Amino acid sequence: MTKTIRFILLFFILFLGSLYAQLPKTDPLYNTIMSKDSLLFSVGFNTCNVKQTEAMLSDRLEFYHDKGGFSDKKKFITDFKNGLCKSPSDYRSRRVLDNESTQIFPLYQNGKLYAAIQNGSHFFYEKEGSSTEKLVGEAKFTNLWLLENGEWKLTRSLSFDHHAKESIDQKTVFNNDQQIESWLKENKIPTLGLGIIESGELKQVKVFGNSKENIPAPYNTYFNVASLTKPVTAMVALRLISLGKWKLDEPLDKYWIDPDISNDPKHKKLTTRIILSHQTGFPNWRWMNTDKKLNFQFEPGTKYQYSGEGFEYLRKALEAKFKKSLEQLAQELIFQPYKMYDTGYIWGQHIDEKRFAIGYNEKGISYPTEKNKTPNAADDLHTTIEDYGNFMVNVMKGKGLMSDVFREMIRKQIKTKENKYFGLGFEIYDLGNEDYALSHGGADQGTRCIAFILPKSGKGLLIFTNVDDGYKVYEKLVLHYLGEEGKKIVNIENSK
Repeated sequence: MTKTIRFILLFFILFLGSLYAQLPKTDPLYNTIMSKDSLLFSVGFNTCNVKQTEAMLSDRLEFYHDKGGFSDKKKFITDFKNGLCKSPSDYRSRRVLDNESTQIFPLYQNGKLYAAIQNGSHFFYEKEGSSTEKLVGEAKFTNLWLLENGEWKLTRSLSFDHHAKESIDQKTVFNNDQQIESWLKENKIPTLGLGIIESGELKQVKVFGNSKENIPAPYNTYFNVASLTKPVTAMVALRLISLGKWKLDEPLDKYWIDPDISNDPKHKKLTTRIILSHQTGFPNWRWMNTDKKLNFQFEPGTKYQYSGEGFEYLRKALEAKFKKSLEQLAQELIFQPYKMYDTGYIWGQHIDEKRFAIGYNEKGISYPTEKNKTPNAADDLHTTIEDYGNFMVNVMKGKGLMSDVFREMIRKQIKTKENKYFGLGFEIYDLGNEDYALSHGGADQGTRCIAFILPKSGKGLLIFTNVDDGYKVYEKLVLHYLGEEGKKIVNIENSK
């Protein structure tokens, strides 16, 4: 029988086997095959343990490789000794199984189990000498394990679709926590928090990396989310409007006038709508001006200019009216109703500093931690993925908002670029066919964070990082978790 015919017959047999029911992960046979895989690769191949590797292979081994051709057992072991393991002190190649991709199918003859098929994917890591290990490739495989005298032996193996790291399917990487950890190390991201929203509910909360040097980041890691503070402040105001205690278009000079602009009549045009849609005419921060004073750079309500000062202006008006701090108002209107028990504008005694993700610059040098004693309406909110995920879910559902207030929140108040607008407290991506996404980002020293919700599909994504260039992981995560809508968001962001 020629090798070509033998290969076709083998593939046909394996295909037939795959028609049988896939075993659940709780099945004893599934765990047995996974154990044998670990003995073959984790204990054998990955450590250049030739004896262990050889013990797991049948004497009848047939190994088919899309790059290296056909090998029997003798050739496979010879190549293993003289190739990867010729100088094991200088070179290492490690194969890691993608557990999520693994499928196990039993094969029976006359009602008796005699073999099992294992399908899946594996990743390859390499390092030269003592250098950092890097993910370099991925491949698919189909293995046939046979019972020989009561022992499971790898008898046939097809290894195919080998490709370099650049072409790795991100779905595979992001569905495997171990691969995400490796990916983050490559990108020098100390801590990553992910919140995945599906069907209008926060389905997954994941935190990777270390919150501090050599301290694994816990599930409830605190992040400073910078300008993701602003949507929370916006929702405080919108809740008050829904309760009939505040007005969207009422001039704020009734409650507060900043001394720096008291002689400028343009202050009479400032309203909550103007502030939440960033049309105040203020600079982002007054300290950016030469004289460090607040001023109008254009007529309020005529164009867009992002401004933290506007939100601080709103805070002072709210606090003057209600005789409560923004922290107190948020606790009553947002944090307690939305179950955000680990969130605050103020660094209080309740914060466990061991849980806080310290911020870093691109060179790995840490920044001092901001510990606000008074609320800032635009910056430095401390929260967790779970808390802010609950917040975004409640925003998506319009919890606590009158329907007309919700409509104003998602209305395109001002255009910022093609297919992108500001509503009230949130950026709006026009995805076409009346579909849209609400979003906001946060950027400050040692923090890059962003959050998205898609009210029509019920999907959403939170990405929190604690490094100046954390934004570099946004695009791949958005494309993976938000699918076609994510592609549209990325295209809008990348357009001129």
